[in-house]
Amino acid sequence: MSESRAVDEGRFRLAMGRFVTGVCVVTARVDGHDHAMTANAVASVSVDPLLLLVCVEREARFHDALLQAGAFAVNILAADQRATAQWLATRGRPLHGQLDLVPHVVGPETGSPLLVEALATLECRTTDVHVAGDHSIVVGAVVSVDLSDETQPALTWYRSGYGAID
Repeated sequence: MSESRAVDEGRFRLAMGRFVTGVCVVTARVDGHDHAMTANAVASVSVDPLLLLVCVEREARFHDALLQAGAFAVNILAADQRATAQWLATRGRPLHGQLDLVPHVVGPETGSPLLVEALATLECRTTDVHVAGDHSIVVGAVVSVDLSDETQPALTWYRSGYGAID
């Protein structure tokens, strides 16, 4: 272990980059428009009641859409969905039509887009929003879960790069 214990943004990012996470796309629908964002700050919170959380940068345009929608979906990506993850992580992409080339359906419970090729989709209704630094922690009650029939590797994020795990 290194002797340096300095704390700054760079070292914090390097340290957190050593924590492997899954890759998800969080979606919401507002005023007839689909909104989406690639995320890895997603976690299960509770099984009674069923709750999960997503963390969203408050300056991201998805933030306001997510809060306005009052509902969202978490789409857990398969390893072969890397291009989708990269596209929906691109800052400045067109707001309208960003899911035009991504196969999706309308979620029956929330109206949020559900990615057809995802390993799993979870529809949520927002229950709480907590400001935490430059992000908001958005907690949602899970109202629908769909699992793919495929057994594909999951898309992962580790040391600022995509990978896969079975």
